[in-house]
Amino acid sequence: MSIILVGLAVLLFGFITTRIDSPVKEFSKTISITGAIIVAGGIFIASLVQVEPGEVGVQKLFGKVDNNTLESGLNMINPLKEVVMFDIKTQNYTMSAVTDEGSKLGDDAIRVLSADGLEVIIDLTVLFRVLPSEAPNILKNIGSDYVNTIVRPICRTKIRDNAVYYEAVSLYSLKRDEFQAKIFNAIETNFKERGLILEQLLVRNITLPESVKASIESKINAEQDAQKMTFVLQKEKQEAERKRVEAQGIADYQTILSTGLSDKQLQYEMIKAIATSPNAKLIILDTKKNVPFIIDGK
Repeated sequence: MSIILVGLAVLLFGFITTRIDSPVKEFSKTISITGAIIVAGGIFIASLVQVEPGEVGVQKLFGKVDNNTLESGLNMINPLKEVVMFDIKTQNYTMSAVTDEGSKLGDDAIRVLSADGLEVIIDLTVLFRVLPSEAPNILKNIGSDYVNTIVRPICRTKIRDNAVYYEAVSLYSLKRDEFQAKIFNAIETNFKERGLILEQLLVRNITLPESVKASIESKINAEQDAQKMTFVLQKEKQEAERKRVEAQGIADYQTILSTGLSDKQLQYEMIKAIATSPNAKLIILDTKKNVPFIIDGK
């Protein structure tokens, strides 16, 4: 547009010089032609708009929005129209208690009241994108700053509206997936009505009050102690059973020895043991005279 204004100024100057006597009067025609060329060049340049990949352009003229969008690439338009670019790639918006982690600086986590009246702090990330065909309606009904106008307030409101049906501990543990699914459905419906597509909703962190956290930790410690004691008792029972079996085996062995072995069998077992040993000496007892005979086994 600035080139066109410069061209018009040159053209006007050339026209004025033809009406008055001046040293440049003889160049007035050349000046006028130059101004006309600049204006034509400016109009041509202003008629070309480049749309980057992952974007669509929405045209507006004197406040009226064109329903047709410009696709990525080079587009020829009315040079008087203004083009507003919309990002149609996946965008994320994070609300976190960590100072430099969220989309806004400082503590931007969502504080909600649970069903049992406790304050729970929730960190959330929303993945969404603009529906290309709805970009003109978004510009007309919401404006280009749809993130702060729609995304942020709807997410925070729907989380607070649904958190009141859950107790704090349930949000933190058993009901977390159910809670996340419920707020996803609620936010998705609102986004669709306004030309936005909700791709994913991530409940990144749920922070409970310190008193509740202490109670949970005490409960977990008690459960761990109970499990440990159960293991110790089971181990002691197994050890007692092992000793009982061992004692029974020894008793059975002694019973067998006391009732089942004769003198002849004992002599046989002794001779058998000495005979298999390379360094043993054989001792034979004369049962009649009770006199031992020693025979070297080597």
